[in-house]
Order: sequence, then structure tokens, then C-alpha cells
Amino acid sequence: MLQYIDTHIHLDGEEFSADRDAVVARAREAGVQKMLIPGINLSSADSIREVCTSYPGFCLGMIGLHPEDVNADYEAQLSALHAHLLQPAFPVVAIGEIGLDYYWSRDYEKEQREAFERQVEWGSETGLPLMLHCRKAQNDMVAILKRHKDARGIFHCFTGNEIEARELLSFPGFCLGIGGVLTFKKSNLPQTLADAVPLERIVLETDAPYMAPVPHRGERNESAFIIHIIEKLAEVYQTTPEEVARITTDTAKRMFSL
Repeated sequence: MLQYIDTHIHLDGEEFSADRDAVVARAREAGVQKMLIPGINLSSADSIREVCTSYPGFCLGMIGLHPEDVNADYEAQLSALHAHLLQPAFPVVAIGEIGLDYYWSRDYEKEQREAFERQVEWGSETGLPLMLHCRKAQNDMVAILKRHKDARGIFHCFTGNEIEARELLSFPGFCLGIGGVLTFKKSNLPQTLADAVPLERIVLETDAPYMAPVPHRGERNESAFIIHIIEKLAEVYQTTPEEVARITTDTAKRMFSL
């Protein structure tokens, strides 16, 4: 059986409240070794704690303020999240999900940048990697990261082109999180990865409950579906699913100190 790690699943979300035990059981049966749960705001620190307590050693959490949750009270949220980070109530493996998102609104653009840089500094303070979200904001994200040479982590949900991939991978401590978009019929991601991204710079993720891979597209996503991403990566890199699982798992273990 293939063994692998889902580096990004919102398992604490209400989408899983009715059958979370079954989702975890299917993940274990499919070969998932760990499920990593990103935080998005202050309240998620509590919901993640509950999940990690329910599945000790299997579910591991993160702490962070998502850019879409940055608003007028972001400084108060950051202060409270930082306190959680210094005295965690669950196993914290990364700072995240943090980043920049100008897609829906630019009302809090300045605040997003300030919140992002503050949390990048937490990575330096704690030695933890960063789980980064970026949409329509790569130039600003890159500019900030260039000021933090010791930063490392994952560019979550990468779906960009070859130029964007090469720019992100110019940061030696970072990898790309690859999920279900890889399997979409019209996705250019397979060619981008083949041309510009070494397999050793990839980790697997679902971003569940979102973006389920083919043949489950349109369904609620879950960790057990990662097998379809592995099979597509094996095709892209002309190797075996076993090799894809081994390499991406080794990378995830190093990144998150598992």
C-alpha cells in the first residue's frame, strides 16, 4: 500500500462535522499517514484543537490568520493567535494558512501585507515552516519573502505557470503544494511541473473539502482521494506511484519535522 501525507486539509470545518470519523478511517485505509490542518483565524485554533485531540498523532495543526480573514481587528487576532502559538493546546507543525489574497477585495490590502509579514516573522521566531496562500498577489508576496531569507515552507495550492513556478522555487526553503487541480482536463499544471518543478520540490495536499480531483470533481474532497493526484504525478514525471509517494512523503516529513 502507498503511504503518504495530506499536508493541507480543513478537517475541522463544518463540512466534515457529520462524518469526520469515517473520513479519517477512509484516509487511514487509503495509506494516509498524517493529516495536517491549517488554521484560518482565532476560532479555528479551538476547532483544530478538538480535531487533533480526537485523532492524536494522526492529525496535526497549524496556527495562522488567513488573508481573507484580515479585517479591522487583525492586530487583536494576531496577538491572540501568537499567544496560542507560544503555548499551543495541540501539536503545531506550521504557521498557516497565511498569505495575501487580492482576488475578492483589496479593501484591506495594506493590513494583509502587515499581517502576513508579522506571521512570517513568527516562523523565524519559532523555527516553524509557513503554509502560504497567494492569489493575485505574487509580486507582493515575493517582495516580502525576500526580506526574510530564513523563511521556509509550502506555497499551497500552486496552479501557476512556469515563470511563476521558477520564481517561487528560487526560495530554496520552499516547496509547492499540489492538489486536485493537477487532474483537471484543461489544467496546464502537468506541463508546468514537467518543465519547471523537480519532484523533490512537491508535497501532496487536498485543500479538502475543496477542489476534489478527477474522478471526484464536484464532490466534497477528502484525503483518501490523494491517490488520484499521485497517479497523475507519476504520469507527469514518468515514474511509479510508489516513487511519487515516497519522495513527496520524505519532503513533507523534512519540512514539518515529522
